[in-house]
Amino acid sequence: MKATVEQLAEIGIFASLNRTELERLQEHTAVRTYRQGEVVMYEGDRIPEKLYTLSIGSLQVTKIGAAGKETILRTLFPGDMFAAPGLVGNGMAPATVTAETEVQVLTTERDFLLAAIRENPEIALRILAVFNQRLQQLHETVHGLVSERAIVRLARFIHYFAIEQNTKITENSVFLEKRLPYYQIARSIGITYEECVRLFKKLKSVVSYSRGGKIAVLDWQKLEDIASGEEID
Repeated sequence: MKATVEQLAEIGIFASLNRTELERLQEHTAVRTYRQGEVVMYEGDRIPEKLYTLSIGSLQVTKIGAAGKETILRTLFPGDMFAAPGLVGNGMAPATVTAETEVQVLTTERDFLLAAIRENPEIALRILAVFNQRLQQLHETVHGLVSERAIVRLARFIHYFAIEQNTKITENSVFLEKRLPYYQIARSIGITYEECVRLFKKLKSVVSYSRGGKIAVLDWQKLEDIASGEEID
């Protein structure tokens, strides 16, 4: 199934294209649906030369370390690009990508995308901006794992999801719509499940955790202070 013009228009890197250009691009796209829990690609897979973009749902990106431990690198949401080596690189999937929910993945053929870039170089600039942001996030993650205290990493992780994803405010508390169970948080910030539980207890006046991964921020300012490295009382 091909992407619709409306789906393409919602992708940030194509924001500068007019409808005629989007209709030409549409002929070189495909949309595939994956069920919750289905693997989109495994780390080390040979992947076709395409641009991969998430259209609907959320994807989890994981990688196996040298010691065999699986780490959650990031969660992808609609509009996010992934599997960069399929566009520029060795064509090998750098990580495993799994559907957290039912998702739709939109792909665009590399050769036609390059042709579109020659006509509209702004597409390339937008792609570079995304890749640069990813590199900065990777640098911050690695730096945090090496030098930051676990409680700071946890506060930053919660703060990120509260800023980037949908939330709702009830009685002065900020509720994250995305559920984040202990095991997922622990694997994302490089700590054990037990330590994750302990840290949430330490943050009970700042963050509330309910069964099933429901999180509410009770004290937004304090969360930001801890994420900035401030000591907790």
